[in-house]
Amino acid sequence: MNQALFTYLVRLGDNCLILSQRLAEWCGHGPALEEDIALTNVALDLLGHARLWLSYAAEVEGSGRDEDQLAYLRDAGEFQNVLLVEQPNGDFGVTMARQFYFDLWYSLLLRELRTSRDERIAAIAEKAAKEVDYHLQRSTDWVIRLGDGTPESHERMQRALDDLWMYTGELFQMDAPDTELRDRGTGPNLEHLREPWLQHVTKTLSEATLSVPGETWMQRGGKQGVHTENLGYILAEMQFLQRAYPGAQW
Repeated sequence: MNQALFTYLVRLGDNCLILSQRLAEWCGHGPALEEDIALTNVALDLLGHARLWLSYAAEVEGSGRDEDQLAYLRDAGEFQNVLLVEQPNGDFGVTMARQFYFDLWYSLLLRELRTSRDERIAAIAEKAAKEVDYHLQRSTDWVIRLGDGTPESHERMQRALDDLWMYTGELFQMDAPDTELRDRGTGPNLEHLREPWLQHVTKTLSEATLSVPGETWMQRGGKQGVHTENLGYILAEMQFLQRAYPGAQW
């Protein structure tokens, strides 16, 4: 098994899977019917991406597992998503701040992965990038709308951006699997995504009359399987049926 490639694909899949689960929690609870549907559609897009990444990961592993088993039969310590995507939804401003940070990073990453030497990765990235560009446009618009809205929406949006800032550093963290795939031409140098990411954040927050959060200690560990307690609650709900009735089929 190509361990570095397997790890890389699992991380991509886990990011999309866990954020999809978080967004699905809004179903039936959105602030307006249109937003309820939009959030659900974004969740479904990300779930589709998760299936593509995890299906490929299962093939690379070659042990007989499929994407369903990777999603439903791994414990929290085996998940390698970044900490940002497992953070609670909070209010609508918190959800949009989290989405904005992730959408921007994911969009930049997919642009690079479209030229990957791994043809399967490049094909998935090509398909996913079109959807993520829409996600980014939507979350960017909401950050501006809430930031440049009422005094209360402005204050809540700023607080959400500040509170989640500590989880953004991990997006650009390079470790052994990232470095190995970079050297092969399979994946980009994540550190090189930081500057364009920050430029877009700065431009958007300026338009929204918001401030870029200040320097803070950046949390990390999700990519190595060290998570906040939030992931455990997500998995308890997401995996319950498969754990309670192993192998059950509709």
